[in-house]
Amino acid sequence: MRKGVLEYCILSILREDDKYASEILETLKDAKMLVVEGTIYPLLTRLKNAGLLGYRWEESSSGPPRKYYGLTETGKVFLKELNTTWDELHTAVNVVTNAKKK
Repeated sequence: MRKGVLEYCILSILREDDKYASEILETLKDAKMLVVEGTIYPLLTRLKNAGLLGYRWEESSSGPPRKYYGLTETGKVFLKELNTTWDELHTAVNVVTNAKKK
């Protein structure tokens, strides 16, 4: 379940702009989702191999070139589907958990 949520979060982070792995990790960290580099890179590779992400290399003024990840057209469509699924799941969980509180 956590893997699926992380994939959803990564795709959502890349919705607007391309980012490199450290920026993705920082965004997750700011949201209190503790993810280590050893987790993020295999996920990025899996999403790329699935055709949901692409990448480009960009020179950096402060070190080696950086690999920037971005959504492909397939990734954008998949993210829309995930948004719908997430909304449905969120609603269902709220119904069940709120019913137990009463």
